[in-house]
Amino acid sequence: MKNILFSHSYFLRFDPKQWNNGQPYAPLGTLYAAALLRGKGYDVAVFDTMFCESAEEILGAFEKNPPDIFVLYDDGFNYLTKMCLSNMREAAFRMIGLSKKRGCITIVSSSDSSDHFEKYLQQGADFVLIGEAEQTLLELVNAIEKGEEISHIPGIAYLQEGHAIKSGRRAVMDNLDDLPLPAWDLVDMKPYRDMWMAHSGFFSMNMATTRGCPFKCNWCAKPIYGNRYHSRSPEHVVKELAFLKKEYGFDHIWFCDDIFGLKPGWVNEFAALLERENLRFRFKIQSRADLLTRPDEVIALARAGCEDVWMGAESGSQKILDAMDKGTTIAQIAESTRLLKEKNIRPSFFIQFGYPGETRHDIEATIRLINTLRPYEIGISVSYPLPGTVFFERVKTELQVKTNWTDSDELALLFHNTYAPAFYKRLHRYVHKNYRQRLAFDQVLRLFRHPLQVNITALRKAASLLYYIPAVLIEKFRLWQAEKLPA
Repeated sequence: MKNILFSHSYFLRFDPKQWNNGQPYAPLGTLYAAALLRGKGYDVAVFDTMFCESAEEILGAFEKNPPDIFVLYDDGFNYLTKMCLSNMREAAFRMIGLSKKRGCITIVSSSDSSDHFEKYLQQGADFVLIGEAEQTLLELVNAIEKGEEISHIPGIAYLQEGHAIKSGRRAVMDNLDDLPLPAWDLVDMKPYRDMWMAHSGFFSMNMATTRGCPFKCNWCAKPIYGNRYHSRSPEHVVKELAFLKKEYGFDHIWFCDDIFGLKPGWVNEFAALLERENLRFRFKIQSRADLLTRPDEVIALARAGCEDVWMGAESGSQKILDAMDKGTTIAQIAESTRLLKEKNIRPSFFIQFGYPGETRHDIEATIRLINTLRPYEIGISVSYPLPGTVFFERVKTELQVKTNWTDSDELALLFHNTYAPAFYKRLHRYVHKNYRQRLAFDQVLRLFRHPLQVNITALRKAASLLYYIPAVLIEKFRLWQAEKLPA
């Protein structure tokens, strides 16, 4: 059988913000695909680019055990790959070129290549896999192995007489328990552990319990799994957790689902299984405000060991939430935050500025929401148009040559809006510092109320107020200046 080399195009060093955060996660999607083909008898290897400095480092893997097939299979579970950062796209193109120079059949699967398959084929890829790709990859590799016709295989794109051909779309899998566990043994987990310990003092690993999202926020791209939602069984998830705990001794899990535990009763059953197996660990999830207004759901999350919940609050303006087709309300954001805090679960908000039609009044409402509810953390971005979304169609005529960020900290507004792009960069800085100032003030109050609980960390947080008071004033002045710039 043919030798297959897997890799992916996410280079942590190419994204300075994420490199400095020092919280890397292994390429889960890549490991799922490698596990499936290995289970079918293929000789597979994985070259992990996470800590590499250049695409050329893959040459060593080509030379060590020359593959017949090179599969560039990105991790579709990581939101950073869904953003299709141009740094990573260029690295992917370079690896495709290196593969073709060595005569390898080259196959690509990613969110970006699903949306722009012609570009990847023009760079030399023999095949691009569209959508959920494990089954497509297996069928394609089997056909190549046997010298069979491939045009009938759903979910592929390829060149025929210089023209891009795209076959019919493949239906997504409905029984995720049929997939083998990811091939964790094919990546070196030591540098992941070392970086986590150095930056955070604990070791976190990633896991997916579901695929897809049935909600229809009009800015959210879903090129891999679409609007279908399927879940692994709690038993299957706990089996993998027990394996990872034994083999790698993780401290923490990031469940990287778009929506964790949507299926009724799933979280409660999951918590019961963890208790039965005596599996204790901390974890973070992503969810929605409306789903977290159910007290039973929050109680089950607390039982299971949930530490952090990131929800897409997005805006403090109901007008903007409705324009996004978000399907949530400001009242639900407030109620879910209250319920989570009651159970000592830390609520964190994704915030999005710059959606079309957003005014200064809407921005101020969002800042009030943050200041009032005091989430544990905030992640601020500006609206980012991705192909296949209603939002993209709305603004695509305003997009020029630049349609993607270079890295995740660029935060450039790619279309015309109420304010100039520089305003949103300043807004990002102001809101973050204003938020930190509020947290520092809260810490000062706690020290006065509970002086016997003083420790070094608490004193440092309280003392930071001396920095944030002038810093916020300076940022507010700069924001006011940026607001006057022509849009």
